[in-house]
Amino acid sequence: MSTTTTARTRPAAVILTPAAEARIAQLMQNAPEGTIGVKLSTPRRGCSGLAYSVDYVAEANGFDEKIETPGGLFFIDGASVLYLVGSTMDWQEDDFTAGFVFNNPNAKGTCGCGESFTI
Repeated sequence: MSTTTTARTRPAAVILTPAAEARIAQLMQNAPEGTIGVKLSTPRRGCSGLAYSVDYVAEANGFDEKIETPGGLFFIDGASVLYLVGSTMDWQEDDFTAGFVFNNPNAKGTCGCGESFTI
């Protein structure tokens, strides 16, 4: 009896909307020299405990998850993946504000100002 194993591709921890991918492409066009991508992390900050942070990345970390987008590489901090699994990241812009918006099914609550969340 022969057995064949098939490697399954694992879905990305975070789903990027087309608007988020377009914003990543824009960021990469204007990135400082030596930048290889954009990285999402969840540092401990704010009144609820965790916040979303998006920054430029100059080198890859082996523990980070890497997502290839049409506009460049998007990394998710390895220590943050468990907090973000199943999330959707969008870019929203209007006359007064612009920023990434997260729909995170793991968040149990957010602070009043919306800057931080708790798991």
